[in-house]
Amino acid sequence: MRDRFTISLQQLNPIMGDIAANGALARDAIAAAGDVDLIAFTELFITGYPPEDLVLKRSFTERAMEEVRALAPLSKDGPAIAIGTPWREGDVLTNAYAILMDGEVAAVRHKVDLPNYDVFDEKRVFAAGPMPGPVDIKGVRVGFPICEDIWGEDVVECLAETGAEILVVPNGSPFTRTKVERRMQIAVARVVESELPLVYVNQVGGQDELVFDGASFVLSADRTLTTQLPAFVTATETVTFRREGDGWAPEAGIRAALPEGDAAEWSAAMLGLRDYVNKNRFPSVVLGLSGGIDSAICAALAVDALGAKRVHCIMMPYRYTSNESLSDAADVADRLGIRYDIVPIAPAVEGFGELLGPLFAGRTPDVTEENIQSRVRGVTLMAVSNKFGGMVVTTGNKSEVSVGYATLYGDMNGGFNPIKDLYKTEVFALCRWRNSDKPADALGPDGVVIPERIIDKPPTAELRENQKDEDSLPPYETLDSILRKLIEEEASVADVVAAGFDRATVKRVESLLHIAEYKRRQAAPGVKISAKNFGRDRRYPITNRYRDA
Repeated sequence: MRDRFTISLQQLNPIMGDIAANGALARDAIAAAGDVDLIAFTELFITGYPPEDLVLKRSFTERAMEEVRALAPLSKDGPAIAIGTPWREGDVLTNAYAILMDGEVAAVRHKVDLPNYDVFDEKRVFAAGPMPGPVDIKGVRVGFPICEDIWGEDVVECLAETGAEILVVPNGSPFTRTKVERRMQIAVARVVESELPLVYVNQVGGQDELVFDGASFVLSADRTLTTQLPAFVTATETVTFRREGDGWAPEAGIRAALPEGDAAEWSAAMLGLRDYVNKNRFPSVVLGLSGGIDSAICAALAVDALGAKRVHCIMMPYRYTSNESLSDAADVADRLGIRYDIVPIAPAVEGFGELLGPLFAGRTPDVTEENIQSRVRGVTLMAVSNKFGGMVVTTGNKSEVSVGYATLYGDMNGGFNPIKDLYKTEVFALCRWRNSDKPADALGPDGVVIPERIIDKPPTAELRENQKDEDSLPPYETLDSILRKLIEEEASVADVVAAGFDRATVKRVESLLHIAEYKRRQAAPGVKISAKNFGRDRRYPITNRYRDA
């Protein structure tokens, strides 16, 4: 009976749909893993996660299975390899984990509990697998519950009852504010019930709106956290188990400190932007720098994600642009070390005024003319993007996106929005955090990158004389509190009023939230931070006359 068992955890960043590249990444990892018993990759590693309807294309799933089979010979004289892949048997397609041993696909385990809530809709594309048993790997019976399989009791209970000695859980678990704590609670519960040690290996990287934070870990059977991999970066770690009596105990390994609060949210937004740009092969990004806080934080995130040389900012002043805004925008660009150009938009705005003058004769100027300014800026940024290839970063925060305080084909133009799921008050907090700290893998400068004057001054779109956001909206502290209840909590108007808010204000915010749905459907994707983002999480009809009482 052996008394030592080693597992190499592969917390890596696959690219969606690039099966050859993911296979090559696996090969490199296998070659570097050394003398271990098992190499554990993440859920659906060979395709990337989540593949959504890609797996409905038979040629795609067949290609993934071919790549997995091509990896099998690497297990002939070396470690067993466990890797996530779609698996098709006849017309039945599952989310599977292939275990490669002795040069072949020795076993396949299929995900039983398919998540179908929040951002997940796996029941749309996969069939549920049968209850699994453990796999004998070099004399040790290893159970492989896949991600959601540990969020309930049944799968782990089945594995324990059928003789599993160690649980290895491959995951594609995306980041949200509360996810790290919730994962640990779930894992501890399964350890307590099964009395088995648990290895949790999670994907890292950005995939459209989702960011996978990694943060893989190991728990002993007595619930001790023995290994903690870092969050938001790729990492590998070899975990050694020693036999103790009738069970296995993991030796102490790396114990990385995980970022929390503002630090975690900045890292998530930065990684989401970095991977969206890089995985979609954009050479750079371009964004409008207005002198306001939203564009400033997006510029800082872009520099941290990509480096100053890949960020191009453009100030597009008009008659309502203050000297303070010009100065503040230039200050941000100087602190970040980025290319900064000024493109006055008066000729274009006034040209539209002349063009539309006969049609608008006799009508008082209003938001129409304000939106022309915004749309001229949008056209300008898109022209620069088309000419030089950089992706436009759009800069609307969740407060504005919620109530439609944004212009279609204007400031909503762009390919990706790193702050789409951050309320305005959260933007303020993140700016203050970034001025005193930054992630270790951030490429931007240390110190204050967003001038205090930008953080302190009243927000304004500067589309008319002396305009302030609070001319059109409640104060952001009030607005954001109401929106959190209406969106994240799905609270009724009565519930929000009972929490101490003015009924007329709540009704107005609720109405704005509903009527802005058509704008959100046309908005760029953005990083998911909260428990309920716009897009994958929250799916409301556009045509909708319902209003709460």
